[in-house]
Amino acid sequence: MMDYDSFMITIETATVAVPGAHLYYEVRGHGPVLLISQSGEGDANRTEDLVRQLEDEFTVVTYDRRGLSRSTIDEPSRPVTMATHAEDAHRLLAAVTNEPAHLLGCSIGAVIGLHLAVDHPEQLGTFIAHEPVAPWLLTATDRAAQLRELEHCQQVFHAEGWQAALAPMARTLGINPADQTIEPGVRLPAFTAERAANFSYFLGHDFTAVREDSLDVAALQRSSVRIVPAAGHTTPAHVFDRKCADELASLLGIELEVFAGGHNGNMTHPRGYATQLSTLIA
Repeated sequence: MMDYDSFMITIETATVAVPGAHLYYEVRGHGPVLLISQSGEGDANRTEDLVRQLEDEFTVVTYDRRGLSRSTIDEPSRPVTMATHAEDAHRLLAAVTNEPAHLLGCSIGAVIGLHLAVDHPEQLGTFIAHEPVAPWLLTATDRAAQLRELEHCQQVFHAEGWQAALAPMARTLGINPADQTIEPGVRLPAFTAERAANFSYFLGHDFTAVREDSLDVAALQRSSVRIVPAAGHTTPAHVFDRKCADELASLLGIELEVFAGGHNGNMTHPRGYATQLSTLIA
């Protein structure tokens, strides 16, 4: 049991073995399974406020990607790929349900979902793909520009550390920390030592995975999964992640769904985000 402001939430915790790693995950609530594949350095606890809004309607599953927080890796220095992350999510879903699950994928989590939609479509129902960081969705010119931005973020990280890399990363994703509205009562996560370690892994390993990733877009178009491209209301139209969301919507021939907040709207606007998420899944 965990106590959040005197509101008791029963959380089941477990690990699942995957090739080369063990993934930590949490399950709470009741109803259809909804897996949240987090963005950036986010672990299973990244979106507590959002999960609270969803647990009466869904069995919410959150997890630590390999390399983050409580998930362990047999060989920490070994490179990781987006295909590996997607295989991890496939095995996690197989461990918690035999039925198609809904998926909220944010940023890198959305790219994981796109791989699942191609390789394991039978596991997914509705998939909300919020601002996928997928350079392969872009035109050649835009792709080259965004790959340079991602490479620059990594160069700053390797030269000056994760804190110095936050500013160029925020610019790339269209996040303005000085002008970020939040819903009343929302508390954004503090920069703990664990979160700092997660940022280091994310910038050192996952950025490379994103840069080197590719996916068969024709196979994605043929996927039987109901994919809902989404973006934040305040995410600028010219930035990397918004362009990817727009291109995904164009590829699938459907309209882009606009959610409250920006790139991190699932954290800054959990009530509005949950309401729209539930409506889309229903």
